[in-house]
Amino acid sequence: MTSDAALRAAESVQSIPRNAEGPVFREPWEAQAFVLALALNERGVFSWKEWAAALGDEIKKAQAAGDPDTGETYYHHWLATLERVVAAKGLADPQMLARTRDAWQRACARTPHGIPIELRTGDFVDV
Repeated sequence: MTSDAALRAAESVQSIPRNAEGPVFREPWEAQAFVLALALNERGVFSWKEWAAALGDEIKKAQAAGDPDTGETYYHHWLATLERVVAAKGLADPQMLARTRDAWQRACARTPHGIPIELRTGDFVDV
């Protein structure tokens, strides 16, 4: 993944938080979600126009549900859009995505700050 590709993505999707050097992230998972969407775009899974429309819909849905739209939740919308698009394209099953998300939440909840999060078999339960 080149920095040129990241800059092109930041220019194509106007709402991406950025500075003069390109996209900016508050947490590592935000960068990972960004890069995953970038990789899927580069592989032709979706266009940036398609992505921007789906992300815009996700943000509008969140605002209608009371999201204050201060910018702090931007990558939560990005991740929700990523999950929705991946499921719509048939790359992952929505139930599998929910099961994996829930497993990570359980693993995070039991892990003390500063310790690497480790998924265990017991973290995956049927939803």
